[in-house]
Amino acid sequence: MDLNGAAAIISGGASGLGEATARDLAAHGATVVVADLNEERGKSLAGEIGAIFVKTDVTDERQVGEAVDAAVGTGRPLRVVVSSAGIGWAGRTVNRDGSPHDLAAYRKVIEVNLIGTFNLMRIAAAAVAGTEPVDADGQRGVIVNTASVAALEGQTGQVAYSASKGGIVGMTVPAARDLAAVGIRVNTVCPGIIDTPIYGFAANAEEFKAKLVAPVVFPKRMGLPAEFAQLVRALIENDYMNAETVRIDGGIRFQPK
Repeated sequence: MDLNGAAAIISGGASGLGEATARDLAAHGATVVVADLNEERGKSLAGEIGAIFVKTDVTDERQVGEAVDAAVGTGRPLRVVVSSAGIGWAGRTVNRDGSPHDLAAYRKVIEVNLIGTFNLMRIAAAAVAGTEPVDADGQRGVIVNTASVAALEGQTGQVAYSASKGGIVGMTVPAARDLAAVGIRVNTVCPGIIDTPIYGFAANAEEFKAKLVAPVVFPKRMGLPAEFAQLVRALIENDYMNAETVRIDGGIRFQPK
């Protein structure tokens, strides 16, 4: 899939993995729609890279529809959809004080990470399906969803987060089979420990990061958002990559905690 001249929509595109992906795809000729709740940061980034910002809650059908409409309205065919919006939550099934996991928190994580990803995928795919094929195979577009290695080896306290990301992994193959009829490929990326701003706010951030890096095999560091973005672009550009879940984690295997 050639990015040059195509429209791309990226949820969670105002920061972290989404921002890196927005920058990368824009640099390779895509007209990018940054779909995010952070209006200030989203508008700033959009102005910097020549993108369009649409304030978007991925759980809201209307707002996601508006973001997709903005991508279609660029005049470029919508070919690329990248879901990277998500939230985290730490809580045991039974907490140390004997209380059960907060059900509202569990629902919220599932709603944003899993249902939000599906919400964008279904609405955007319907728009992509209305475009003309780009090649003899009948290809129209590519969807790349973001899960996590926690989907495969979640740690203590990650039951909600792992369930939400595991759901994204679980829908990769059936979604790819569903969307094959309209020429859309679907792949999922499972990042490990990537150095995004989420890890940098605590006073002991560097000490915390060093602990996170300890189980990484090689290279012995956190991953870079640009490396994640490069993989996303590779999945878009390689036309034979479909229905795959790909790790990018430096060989890390999570221990229980």
